[in-house]
Amino acid sequence: MVELTPLMWSVLALGALVVGLSKTALPGGGTLAVALFAAVLPARTSTATLLVLLIVGDALALLMYRRHADWKTLARLAPAVVAGLIVGAVFLALANDDWVRRTIGVILLVVVAVTFWLRRRTAGSSALGQGGRAASIGYGTLGGFTTMVANAGGPVMSMYFLASRFEVKAFLGTAAWFFAIVNIAKLPFAVGLGLLDAHTLLIDLVLVPAVLLGGLAGRLLADRMNQAVFERVVYALTIVAAVYLLF
Repeated sequence: MVELTPLMWSVLALGALVVGLSKTALPGGGTLAVALFAAVLPARTSTATLLVLLIVGDALALLMYRRHADWKTLARLAPAVVAGLIVGAVFLALANDDWVRRTIGVILLVVVAVTFWLRRRTAGSSALGQGGRAASIGYGTLGGFTTMVANAGGPVMSMYFLASRFEVKAFLGTAAWFFAIVNIAKLPFAVGLGLLDAHTLLIDLVLVPAVLLGGLAGRLLADRMNQAVFERVVYALTIVAAVYLLF
């Protein structure tokens, strides 16, 4: 059992609010929630607690954006994501926490740099161009890997969707389906490892309203955010996530 003080509950509530915002308006921002939960809860409890709240956020995002998904993109990504999940599970079993964080931080910075370069090189069209299959394999594998080891796949997949030049709601709809499927697939592993228990679920139950509030606020924000601002925010949040994980 983890005894939570009012300050600790406040930090967790802020993290839950960020989960809702990241699912409905600010992709890539979910890594801030990872940091906030890790600052309060033991590592295993943090991972399991956050996973349940991410699934709640996924459900809310699907209610709002389910009709905007690009299913061809999701189908292309699926095999590589499964491979990334497997590699991530193996890496998680072998590496310590510092190696996990720093490896993901380096991956995120490299992905940001490559995505920015591709978009500058192919202004006005999809940055993936003729290399779409290779990009799906690369981004998909990294997305599966990072979400498995640290619930940090959001920034990687955000860069892929930016490279694909999705408009805001297509971006959010495709991301909603992607993470709903991936996070539900991770749930049996969490149960099998004994990470989810009555105490963890009780914490989640208390925090669900904050996820819903963040999600509704995010929807209002997304309706008012133009494409250029949206893309800058995604880049900024991804870089912040990478720097946090590195240092």
